[in-house]
Amino acid sequence: MKRILVVGVTGAGKSTLARALSSRLGLPYTEMDALYFTGPGWAANEDFSEDVARLAAGPRWVVDSLGHPEVRDLLWDRADAVMWLDYPRRVVMPRVLRRSLRRTVTREVLFGGTRETWAGWLSREHPARWAWSQYRERRRDIARRVRDPRFAPLETFRFAHPRETADWLASL
Repeated sequence: MKRILVVGVTGAGKSTLARALSSRLGLPYTEMDALYFTGPGWAANEDFSEDVARLAAGPRWVVDSLGHPEVRDLLWDRADAVMWLDYPRRVVMPRVLRRSLRRTVTREVLFGGTRETWAGWLSREHPARWAWSQYRERRRDIARRVRDPRFAPLETFRFAHPRETADWLASL
C-alpha cells in the first residue's frame, strides 16, 4: 500500500484515518478539502485538477476523499488501496453535529480561512445537512466503484464500524 484513498460519507472519519495511516506507513498525506478550498467563503482552487493530477502521479500518498467529481476517476485509477469507512448514519451524524458545533463555537479556522457560522447552520450546504442528504448516494457511489471491474486491482478494506477500523489500524 503506497497510494491509499480513504473514502466514506461526510463525518465518517476519513481525515483521522488518513493521518493515522500517513504516520504509521510514512506516506505523505493530503487533505483533499484543504487542497480544494483555498479562500474565504469556501472559494475553490482554480488549479485543483492540475494539483490533484500532480499528486496522483506521485509514487506514495494518502488522500482522504471519495474525490471531487472532476478528479474522482483519476484518484481511483492511481490508488492501489481503498479504505472504505462504511459506517451507519447513526454513527456518522452525531460526529458531524459535534464537529460542526465545536467549529462554530470556537470559530475554528478551516480551509482557506473559512469558518463555520451560526447562520451557516441554515444553509443547505452546511456539513450536517450535506451529510444527511448525501449519505445514501455517497454509499451507493462507493459501492458501485468497489464493484467496478476498472477498480478490481485495488486492495479494498471495508469497515462497518469504528471499532473494526481501530482494530485493523492497531494490527499494522
